[in-house]
Amino acid sequence: TTGIITFMIGLSSIMSWAMAFTGIPDMIANAILGLTTNKYLILLLINVLLLVVGTFMDVTPAILIFTPILLPICKSFGMDPIHFGNLSIGTITPPVGTILFTGCRVGGTTIESVIKTLLPYFAIILIALLLVTYIPMLSMFLPKVLGLV
Repeated sequence: TTGIITFMIGLSSIMSWAMAFTGIPDMIANAILGLTTNKYLILLLINVLLLVVGTFMDVTPAILIFTPILLPICKSFGMDPIHFGNLSIGTITPPVGTILFTGCRVGGTTIESVIKTLLPYFAIILIALLLVTYIPMLSMFLPKVLGLV
């Protein structure tokens, strides 16, 4: 199990290097800003981008590549870095889904049977993502109360 997980993380790291080398993150940032100046549409586009990236790439390389590109865009629209948590959603979705594959291996079950059960939860997770994106107080309440922001 450890070998499979390490192999998947290694492939994700190679993919992240290739993306950085070819300049794909810069092209994505320019494309997002070139499409619209509407704050809400840009936040939606960033969410979609991070969901797709999180699905195909491990979280650590994705954060290292996309945060320097997307963080200034988000800050210019008043979005807090806490909102980048949607990359973690990819850890429970195929094809990379390291947590999903690990859980299935430990539980002795198949991906196919687990995915059928998880589909309603994926819908709830996406709704929660939209709520956190467009109602910042939902994700910022606790950090503000604790004096972290």
